[in-house]
Amino acid sequence: MSTRPIATAAMLAIGDELLSGRTKDKNIGQLADVLFLAGIDLKEVRIVGDDEEAIVEALNALRSRCTYVFTSGGIGPTHDDITADAISKAFGVPCLHDPLAMQLLGAMYEKRGVEFNDARKRMARMPEGAVHIENAVSTAPGFNIGNVYVMAGVPQVFTAMLSTVVKTLEGGVPMLSRSVASPFGEGDIGSALAEIQKNHPQTSIGSYPRFSENRFSTEIVIRSREDAPAEAAERDIMAMIAEIAASKAAS
Repeated sequence: MSTRPIATAAMLAIGDELLSGRTKDKNIGQLADVLFLAGIDLKEVRIVGDDEEAIVEALNALRSRCTYVFTSGGIGPTHDDITADAISKAFGVPCLHDPLAMQLLGAMYEKRGVEFNDARKRMARMPEGAVHIENAVSTAPGFNIGNVYVMAGVPQVFTAMLSTVVKTLEGGVPMLSRSVASPFGEGDIGSALAEIQKNHPQTSIGSYPRFSENRFSTEIVIRSREDAPAEAAERDIMAMIAEIAASKAAS
């Protein structure tokens, strides 16, 4: 069995537009997929509005108990993009116009023939001591401070930043996954499946109901960092399904 430590993560998605439903978040699933492959357990996701105190409170709670925290949204040019200020407040450092970010953005806007005005300069603000996260799509960088990685909310930009960040993270042993198709609904398998989970603590067993042709079935997913525990749980699940089938056939 591997002795590598398990890295954990949380996500903080920021923006009133997420809570109002005007914007449908796509970044949570993208982050979950990338972290799964890196062997990092995504433990929690929170969504907060454009409220500095709410952001600070959520960030401090998450960063105190997870290896990594990823944020999305709120680092644009408008008045309600307050993520940089909130992160700075959470870490107790000033929020400043970063010289390199100012240089990168200034050159980009000059090349485009667009005025580098005060609103656009807001995208160069970050906590003192933060390190850039490259933005290969639209230039304006994200930033990293402590165990917190602050990225844009636009999915294309978030994905580009994340692809840069994940290369720098110390992950763990990737989680293995096995899937078993059960022809029975959760009401039939629930109690027996709970007992199997209890008997196989090195696995995480999830059940996902399906409804087709007027009947329920279930996809059972077994996750583990080692093959042997997953195989043992799978054998017990297959035996459970066979037993339920025999019982129904006899009744």
